[in-house]
Amino acid sequence: MPVQALDPRPTATEWWRGAVIYQIYPRSFQDTNGDGVGDLPGITAHLPYVADLGVDAIWISPFFTSPMKDFGYDVSNYRDVDPTFGTLADFDHLVAQAHRLGLKVLIDQVLSHSSNQHAWFKASRLSRTNDKADWYVWAGARPDGTPPNNWQSVFGGSAWAWEPRRRQYFLHNFLESQPDLNFHHEPVQDQMLEEVRFWMERGVDGFRFDACNFHFHDQKLRNNPPARSKKIEWSTVQEGNPYGCQIHRYDKSRPENLGFLKRLRTLMNEYGAVSVGEVGDEGSLATMAEYTADGDKLNMAYGFSLFTEEFSAGRIRSVVQEFEKHLRRGGGWGCWSLSNHDCVRVVTRWGKGVDDPALAKLLVAMLGSLRGSFCIYQGEELGLPQAEVPFDRLIDPYGIAFWPDFKGRDGCRTPMPWTAERPRGGFSQVEPWLPMSPGHLDRSVATQTADPDSVLHFYQRFLAWRKRSEALCRGTIHFDKTPEPILALRRETGSDRILAVFNLSPEPVCHTLPCPVQPLEGHGLDAGRQDGRDLYLPPWGGFFGRMV
Repeated sequence: MPVQALDPRPTATEWWRGAVIYQIYPRSFQDTNGDGVGDLPGITAHLPYVADLGVDAIWISPFFTSPMKDFGYDVSNYRDVDPTFGTLADFDHLVAQAHRLGLKVLIDQVLSHSSNQHAWFKASRLSRTNDKADWYVWAGARPDGTPPNNWQSVFGGSAWAWEPRRRQYFLHNFLESQPDLNFHHEPVQDQMLEEVRFWMERGVDGFRFDACNFHFHDQKLRNNPPARSKKIEWSTVQEGNPYGCQIHRYDKSRPENLGFLKRLRTLMNEYGAVSVGEVGDEGSLATMAEYTADGDKLNMAYGFSLFTEEFSAGRIRSVVQEFEKHLRRGGGWGCWSLSNHDCVRVVTRWGKGVDDPALAKLLVAMLGSLRGSFCIYQGEELGLPQAEVPFDRLIDPYGIAFWPDFKGRDGCRTPMPWTAERPRGGFSQVEPWLPMSPGHLDRSVATQTADPDSVLHFYQRFLAWRKRSEALCRGTIHFDKTPEPILALRRETGSDRILAVFNLSPEPVCHTLPCPVQPLEGHGLDAGRQDGRDLYLPPWGGFFGRMV
């Protein structure tokens, strides 16, 4: 059924509504000091490239001090830059340069857990009586010595690890080296808010909050019930991982989190900062809506409902419609994405072996037509496929544990190809931390800059064209009922009424338009031809028109 959500009237400070956010994975963007790992000066050097894409903001994945067991998502000092990436002065320079180019800066914040090398955890694990004793989630063993309940780690196995010094288990929803902070202990909440404040004082414009529905746990430590189906929406949870065998009712997405998110929003409002929360949950769409409702929690949220293997008009339509249905209850705003540093790159996942630049162009046009803001993961603008990383070069502990059924996340984290130069593509002067994919070199930034028909140039044209449309950036959304493989939607605000039709297949299709439509030009997609109300779309083609 068609869905219409509230049409928000943005203020001058609501730049984030309909914004395009470019995700940068620092380790793989640009190495400037010759150690094979990307760094903050490397990001700064390429900010003009990012600005030329036409995005509104960058999101930088973690660069904080860390033992790198999970590549920065295990923080051991929230207020400093890991030497791998540079210094605080390098970060300050990056922010200043981004602002000069008109780019907002969002940074990752990992509040739900820290590294086990953090000073807080080192103190907490020593005894049950020191001043950090309650800063993490501790529980006694059951009478037979086993963990206190059946909760599972996202990365496989029990979410509990034994600490002999306290003779208790501690909770880790991710790696054992990532113990969960105890948000039921108010000093922890206070401290994490101060960690956020530290970076706002340095000029950041907002945050991407990692695993933001994991802050609280059930204090009664009740067992999770078994899943009714092993199919869940969080695509990073792989077949063979027992995590998918439970409904995660008690270990995340707890109601107490709403109160903390309100505290967080109050703090961020002092600085005019913006938040986008990552929600990994069976019911992620409802949680996303709840976390962004009423204007007093997160500004935006995203989940993993479009990170699945299924690529169809029906899937995209049903996901967006369900989210819009939840939004009706309290407003809110989504932030869509098709790829990030945790999943198989979208042109591989949805292309099913098809290597066609037209698919990469179609996907960003489709994504940019959905109601909400959206993220582009570095390399998407080049149409990069998933890289093949041999087992002996794997670094991701998740992939190593589940090989060969799941090859981990390294294949979407390989270095950015700036040039076609072999073997390192201009990323580094030495062998990179992950191998440069040979298949990426022919799709390098330099190669595509020289080709006016490239995916890169299409991104630049389309994002500039979209930015001029109030309907596409902030309008309401309706979906027409169409057969596969056609996705048709309408975006409207005031007198600006746009119909978008996409052919999600490698075969030509014919679609009868529902009303008279005046074709729009300048978006760059191959719109085929129109004969009256009959629209003939080429493979991976797309049409934009103004309804008259």
